[in-house]
Amino acid sequence: MTQVDILILSNGPGELTTWVRPVVKALRQKFGDDRNQVRISVVLSPCSNASGKEAAIALSYPEVDRVQGAEHFWQFLLWGKTFENWDWRSHGVVVFLGGDQIFPVVIGKKLGYRTVVYAEWQARWHKWIDRFGVMKPEVAARVPQKYAHKFTVVGDLMVEAQEEVSTPYSRSATLTASLLPTPHPPIIGLLPGSKAAKLAQGVPLCLAIAQYIYTKRPQTKFVIPVAPTLGLQTLASFADPKNNSIAEMFGFGGADLIAPEDASSKALLKTTTGLTVELWQENPAYHLLSQCCICLTTVGANTAELGALGVPMIVLLPTQQLDAMRAWDGLPGLLANLPGVGTPFTKVINWLFLRFVRRKGLLAWPNIWAQEEIVPELMGKLQPQEIGEMVLDFLAHPEKLVDIRAKLRKIRGESGAAQKIATLVREEIVK
Repeated sequence: MTQVDILILSNGPGELTTWVRPVVKALRQKFGDDRNQVRISVVLSPCSNASGKEAAIALSYPEVDRVQGAEHFWQFLLWGKTFENWDWRSHGVVVFLGGDQIFPVVIGKKLGYRTVVYAEWQARWHKWIDRFGVMKPEVAARVPQKYAHKFTVVGDLMVEAQEEVSTPYSRSATLTASLLPTPHPPIIGLLPGSKAAKLAQGVPLCLAIAQYIYTKRPQTKFVIPVAPTLGLQTLASFADPKNNSIAEMFGFGGADLIAPEDASSKALLKTTTGLTVELWQENPAYHLLSQCCICLTTVGANTAELGALGVPMIVLLPTQQLDAMRAWDGLPGLLANLPGVGTPFTKVINWLFLRFVRRKGLLAWPNIWAQEEIVPELMGKLQPQEIGEMVLDFLAHPEKLVDIRAKLRKIRGESGAAQKIATLVREEIVK
C-alpha cells in the first residue's frame, strides 16, 4: 500500500473520548501499526467546552502519531500549514470527528485528500465531501438523491463506549424491573462538570443532594468520575465554602479532600456530616458509569455519554449563579466569554432563556435526540431536598429506571461504527 496520512479533525473532550478514541483504535486494527505506511495525525479546532488539555489527551492515545492543539487551528485552516510545519504525504484522508463540517471541505482541498465525515444527526456540504458515515438511516434519507451514493449507515460511535463494559446495567434495557439486578449498595454517580462556572454550582449542589439521600438511605454509595482535565485539589476547592461562597446557597456545609491510604484506595471527599464520596480518575469512566443506577449531571457532553451507556440521569441546571452560562455549549457560551460583552450578554440571555426556553426544555442530548423529555431536566433555583426526594422515589420504584433505560437505548444507533468508519477510510484510500 502507498504511504498515506490519516488526518483526524476533532474539537472537544467529549468527542475525543467517545469518537476519536474508538476510531483510531479501529484504524490501527485495519491498517496495522507500521507508521511508515500509515500515519495518524489529530488536529483540534476551538471548542467552548475545551480545557486546554485536549491535545495531551489525544497524544496519550498510542495509535496517534502527532497532535496539534486548537490554539493553532485557524492558521492551519487558512494557510494549510501546522504550527510545527508538518510534512504531508501525497495520499491521505481527512476524517471529521467533531467541529464544523466545513473544516474537512477546506482542509481536504488544501491537502488534496479525500474526506470522510461522521454525522450523527445532520450531514452538510454533500457536494464537496467524498463519504459520509451516518448514525441512522434517517440522516441519509434527508439528502438529495444524487448524493445518496456517498452515504453509509455506520451506527453510533458512542455505543462503542457501551461495548467496552459488561455489567448488568449495560445489558438490554428491555428487562423488567423484577429481572434487573440492583447493585448492593446502589451507586449514584455525580457529574458536576469540568469547568469553573459549572463546578461552582455543580459541586456543592450534587454533594448536598448526596448528603440528603445519605440521611435517608445510608447504604447508598456515591462516586464522582473526575474529568481528566480537572485536578483533585481544584475539584475539592469548590466543595469548600471558604473558597466557594455559592455553597451556602445550597445549605452545604463543606467537604474535605481525603488522600488515598494506599495505591489500591480512592481519594475521597468527606462532608462535615460524615458522607464520603469516592473520586475516580480513570478515564474514560464507562465501566464505573455503567454500574450507576442513576446519575446527577450538568447539561453538556456528559448527557450524551450517559445516554449512550443507557444510564438514567437527572439533568441539573441551577440558576443561583447566572454567570454559569459561561460554561454552556455552542454560540451562547462563546459570546458569554467575550471581553466586555460577556457579562451583560450573559445576564440578558439568561433572563430570556429562563423566561422562554425553559418552557420547552429539551436541553440534554438524549431529550434533543428523542424530541421529548426522556430524562428529567430541572432548571431554576434548585434545592437539594427536592431533588433528593426525586432520586429516592426512583430508587424505591426501579421500574421507572428500567423505562428510562429502554428509551435511551431505543434512540441510539447500532454498534460497530468505528470499524465501519475505518472501512470507509480504506475505500477512500484505494480510490
